Amino acid sequence: MCESNVYLIDENGRESLFFESVDRLIPQEDGLLLENIFGQKKLIKAKIKELALVRHKIILEK
Repeated sequence: MCESNVYLIDENGRESLFFESVDRLIPQEDGLLLENIFGQKKLIKAKIKELALVRHKIILEK
């Protein structure tokens, strides 16, 4: 599988799991639209800090 987990990084540099098994990340005017392999969607006002594709990890910051 090629999906990734999405983590939010806080002001102290700590990561917390935000959304699992993300298949699509679509930039929107008001943030990022995330969709997982189960069809669930979340919209978040954040920017991409890091994509670690081999580790299946996307790190966002608000």
